[in-house]
Amino acid sequence: MNLRTHAYAGNPLRSKTPKSTDSFSPSSAFKSLKSLIPSIPNHPTPSPDFKVLPFSKGRPLVFSSGGGDDASSTTPLWHLGWITLSDCKALLATRGIDLDENSLVYLGPKVEEDLVYWAVDVSSQEEHGVVLELASRKLCFVEVRTLMVAADWEDQRAMDELAIAGHARALLEWHKVSRFCGACGGSTVPKEAGRRKQCSNEACKKRVYPRVDPVVIMLVIDRENDRALLSRQARFVPRMWSCLAGFIEPGESLEEAVRRETWEETGIEVGEVVYHSSQPWPVGPSSMPCQLMLGFFAFAKTLDINVDKEELEDAQWHSREDVKKAVSFAEYRKAQRTAASKIEQMCKGVERNQSLSTDFNVESGELAPMFIPGPTAIAHHLISTWVDQGSGNVHSKQQPGVSLSNL
Repeated sequence: MNLRTHAYAGNPLRSKTPKSTDSFSPSSAFKSLKSLIPSIPNHPTPSPDFKVLPFSKGRPLVFSSGGGDDASSTTPLWHLGWITLSDCKALLATRGIDLDENSLVYLGPKVEEDLVYWAVDVSSQEEHGVVLELASRKLCFVEVRTLMVAADWEDQRAMDELAIAGHARALLEWHKVSRFCGACGGSTVPKEAGRRKQCSNEACKKRVYPRVDPVVIMLVIDRENDRALLSRQARFVPRMWSCLAGFIEPGESLEEAVRRETWEETGIEVGEVVYHSSQPWPVGPSSMPCQLMLGFFAFAKTLDINVDKEELEDAQWHSREDVKKAVSFAEYRKAQRTAASKIEQMCKGVERNQSLSTDFNVESGELAPMFIPGPTAIAHHLISTWVDQGSGNVHSKQQPGVSLSNL
């Protein structure tokens, strides 16, 4: 598989920031938005026009369609459920809610389409029937993680939409957890079309910017015995193994964080640390709106494992052959189809509770003894790069055969 970027990266709405004087810039678009909202619905179509993506409890609005251009395909496709600014205002107005320009967050423009895109959180309006109204239109709110599994990683439009959804969720969740100033306790107000906030206390006026939590994720390698260290957390689906990971602490380098986390969780000492790539990860809890996964290969100096049971369920050395089988046997495409079908059923008002772990089978149809995260996770690319290249050839520069080619 040859991805242009990691999942959640490569957002087409953020490819270039317009100049402040441009009509597509955050400041200019916000001024237009503020003047436009009171005149809805009696207004001509503005230029640029505005589209809005509603969110509820961290879940973007989506709809499901058929299997795409290939008539033989039966896999449903999900797409973001953009609505017009007029629809957004009307939808809220029927529930007695006034649309406020400060409730909208700027996502970015598509200049070639004369459009500026925004996100809005309607979680508090659920009791007013907004969610039910959207459901009547065959639109539904879906977890971003489910959208990730359901996204066709070979379809650039799907990956673009996933990146937009992840960016929007991160911004909206950050707005929810930054309502008050950390310096004086005063309430904060949105600035720059929701791209930052500022304390409303005139004596303070502290600026607050969107939060990013850096995390190191590492594949620990035993060069001498040609093995990789994989771990399991209690929250993982059955039979899934992945890389070690942990948050960076103040005052330490990335390499130090890799060595510390590996030692704390498994008791293994690490020497050389080599960078691979990074991935935005906006699917954590609302208290951490967006993590930034920083991927590394780490080469072990000691081999005896001592698992911290408070952090991990298990950690084991796995041979290259066993890991290669885990990568090749796992039916990621089947899991993608299952998740896409789940979204289709949700948009029809039917909930499906099937566990995705049941879809990872071996060629015989039996359950795979182990598998690793799918192609939308950086862990997959750390592991598959090691499997394809060998521990002696693993380094940070792009090489032929690397499964993620243009980061």
